[in-house]
Amino acid sequence: MEWEMLAWLDAPHAELARQVLQRGTALLFAVAFLSTLLQFPALLGERGLLPAPRFIAACALEGQLSIFRWHYSDRFLRILCLVCIAIALALVAGLPQLGPPWLPMLAFLALWIAYLSILPIGQVFYGFGWELLLCEAGFLVAFMGSDATAPPMLTLLLIVWLVFRLEFGAGMIKIRGGSEWRDLTALTFHHETQPMPGPLSRTAHLLPRWFHKGEVIGNHVAQLLAPWLLFALLLPWPGPAIASAAAAVVILTQLWLVLTGNFAWLNWATIVLAFAAIDDRAVSWLLPSWPAEHSYAPTPLWFSILTVVVFVGYLWLSIPAVRNLLSRRQLMNASFNRLRLANAYGAFGTVTKVRDEIVIEGTLRQQLTGSDAPGDDDWVEYTFKGKPGDLRRVPGWFAPYHLRLDWMMWFLALGSRGPWFRALLAQLLEADPPTLRLLGADPFNGERPAWVRARVYRYRFATRSERRATGQVWMREDRGLLVDPVRRRSGDGFGSSA
Repeated sequence: MEWEMLAWLDAPHAELARQVLQRGTALLFAVAFLSTLLQFPALLGERGLLPAPRFIAACALEGQLSIFRWHYSDRFLRILCLVCIAIALALVAGLPQLGPPWLPMLAFLALWIAYLSILPIGQVFYGFGWELLLCEAGFLVAFMGSDATAPPMLTLLLIVWLVFRLEFGAGMIKIRGGSEWRDLTALTFHHETQPMPGPLSRTAHLLPRWFHKGEVIGNHVAQLLAPWLLFALLLPWPGPAIASAAAAVVILTQLWLVLTGNFAWLNWATIVLAFAAIDDRAVSWLLPSWPAEHSYAPTPLWFSILTVVVFVGYLWLSIPAVRNLLSRRQLMNASFNRLRLANAYGAFGTVTKVRDEIVIEGTLRQQLTGSDAPGDDDWVEYTFKGKPGDLRRVPGWFAPYHLRLDWMMWFLALGSRGPWFRALLAQLLEADPPTLRLLGADPFNGERPAWVRARVYRYRFATRSERRATGQVWMREDRGLLVDPVRRRSGDGFGSSA
């Protein structure tokens, strides 16, 4: 009787949605913790560019939710990442989902708490919108139940609300931002100037202008119109079919962004979350082998009550996010509470028209003046894993993996200076092995350079004729020095040529 009274809370036509949400979110957590395992110690560890222990000692975690308030060590962080990767992979395999609803719930909440703990000590290297998105997704997916019981409708609605804030918020940021989004020219520049181009970015950039205008129109449809239709999930049939179609628009748009760029797990997470609006009946119409409805055991009363409590609490937490969406001074990628839930999202309110790259160079020559002074051929460039550098190298695909240092180098070229860059140059002068592993290659094979410097170059994609003539993917123009030559010096360990 109790189950019949609460049956309206179930979504018996959302099994595909649940499978994609749980396994997809878990896989993204595995990638995120792998990124942390391999990069955090060099960037933020005990001897990192922005050491987390120093950050914690300065009481910077006051008011923040983090298990690292009590203890941090590189070893502890690595163990935490390995444990979380194991939990995430178990969820990808669907093992906790075979048990009662509390088992996958605890698994996802453990991942959420662990990643929530890492964000504040990650400082600028973890200041990206998709970090908040992963935390929020992990928390919500925790309440999707297990395979034996029907997916909860209220949790699906909260995830649809997340997709709405993610997409509609990004759309409004663009409309309120640069004129290039209103005059439909934004994507004439974006494929070339985006933070981390992919192997198809140049091809997309060289497409006709009319195609780029069509891209912008498609983006506006996917971000300003389709998110509203996701809520048709609540209506009688064919409402769920309309919601499924709207979700398909979002998914297809995100797949185009996956093909033409490298935005870590942002696009992949959006694709996964959009499946919350996919109805099994619509899928069955396209793929008859997929059942339109599934049979389930009764949902435990405690779990149904818990989803109601979470739903009501989330509505209350969402009040600042609603105000932000309505505000002319809309915040982008902002959190309004310590739990990092019901956040504001958005990206690329303006699109840069030109691409500047910071290139770090080093030399083994000891003297900068006289006959022993290094010439242009003596300065050798450090290459990065993802960001443009070598003019002949085709950009690679890295997403959903996040190359954090490469991304920060893009912000550096936009004028965002910080102490981490000076620390990076100091580590390169020491030929610090963990730091060098963050790069694509060490031009000095472990030997310490005598001097390093940083130059600014204006990059652009080679035209088709330039590519045929030179074999280059990029063309560039020297814009001068950003940092004059610096060297190791006793005492403070850092000196300049001045």
